[in-house]
Amino acid sequence: MYNTPSFHRALQAFQGNNGWLRTSQALRLGISPRTLYMLHRQGHIVRAARGLYHLADQPVPAHHDLLVVAQRVSKGVICLLSALAYYDLTTQVPHQVYVALPNHAEKPLLDYPPLRIFWLSERPYRAGIQEHRIGGIRVRMYSPEKSIADAFKFRNKIGLDVALEALKRYLQQGNVHLETLRAMARVNRVERIMQPYLEALLSMSLPANDTG
Repeated sequence: MYNTPSFHRALQAFQGNNGWLRTSQALRLGISPRTLYMLHRQGHIVRAARGLYHLADQPVPAHHDLLVVAQRVSKGVICLLSALAYYDLTTQVPHQVYVALPNHAEKPLLDYPPLRIFWLSERPYRAGIQEHRIGGIRVRMYSPEKSIADAFKFRNKIGLDVALEALKRYLQQGNVHLETLRAMARVNRVERIMQPYLEALLSMSLPANDTG
């Protein structure tokens, strides 16, 4: 059995990084490619995607695909259907990870998971970014309000029904920030499009608690 001080240091490095490491991270930490290979061969680590490994006994988070993208696509922000599903604002099941990138970014090359990329200019790209922890890993994702505004912006790509469902479920959930929602709609230049639907839903006396 391959059992050396470098072997144990490598396992400790994984444990110190919430059980996950990219190959580039491992190399910077002094873990040799051979040690990675033997850890994988002996079943101590699992290859989640090209250049990304996690400890074999690491519980797989519910949003595993988002975690892989967060680790592999440094400028990516989880958006649209993937973000709406995370916030329970849609009944749609995304079969790709929806990710936003700035216009100048390089297209990521991932063999898994499949991506659907949306290229955004600087202001819409930066607006509404939040950070969430999934399995101890930092994942950048647009806020619920920005995700709804994006759904209206890209309604011709994902369907107006998806945007309307997201807006309705958001109002029903109760933690409503109308000013933030309108601000995100202005960023996306869809405030005039969204406003009639928002007014109609509010007039139906849905349990919306506007916290600003």
